[in-house]
Amino acid sequence: MSSVAEMEPHGAAVARAVGVSKVYGSGETAVVALDDVTVGFPGGRFSAVMGPSGSGKSTLMHCLAGLDRVTSGEIWIGGTELGQLSERQLTLLRRTSVGFVFQAFNLLPTLTAAENITLPLAIAGTRPDSAWYDRVIDAVGLRTRLSHRPAELSGGEQQRVAGARALVSRPLFFFAVEPTGNLDSRSGAEILGFMRRSVDEFGQTIVMVTHDPNAAAYADRVVFLADGRVVDEMLEPTADKVLDSMKRLGD
Repeated sequence: MSSVAEMEPHGAAVARAVGVSKVYGSGETAVVALDDVTVGFPGGRFSAVMGPSGSGKSTLMHCLAGLDRVTSGEIWIGGTELGQLSERQLTLLRRTSVGFVFQAFNLLPTLTAAENITLPLAIAGTRPDSAWYDRVIDAVGLRTRLSHRPAELSGGEQQRVAGARALVSRPLFFFAVEPTGNLDSRSGAEILGFMRRSVDEFGQTIVMVTHDPNAAAYADRVVFLADGRVVDEMLEPTADKVLDSMKRLGD
């Protein structure tokens, strides 16, 4: 098994699905969530995944992140095919190679911002690289808020804590699922700006699931799903072009 910690060359696919199908249930009640999907997400790029409700975008994210097993096909993270891994190996891969930012901030209320940020590393029994930690903290603008607990932070600050937590372990890539869904427009713009900078300045790889054309406009590329299939993609997206594409898909 290849080491997932080895970064792929800039622009090579860090995460990819090859002929992936995902079926829930069986017989007449079977639901095909993904239908022969092949798509790759290049390193050092910000990709967005969009589609109408029920298009399979969340299922694709869960499969790419190793949170759900595929029915057929292959999921690759770096040089590792996830179907060959045990549950323990999958857990280790997610801990060391994948970061997550969800719509719900998923912060522990009894921990400070600093403790929430370093929690995954503490669970793994490691310490953050101090220089990298400082760079991430300054990038998210939380230097003066590290001793505060989540209840003492605004929604935008809480989401920035979640973003810092995703970055501090230097994952191969990270997924963001509706990261601005619970935020006002100003806080949402702050988070999207941080994500954009993490790609441009840190070389991070991001895959974001969103329904928001304005959020998708921060990405380098948008992949569109409908009925469990990849139906289109767009480079250098703008909010207006994304909205037009979504209208054609019937969202």
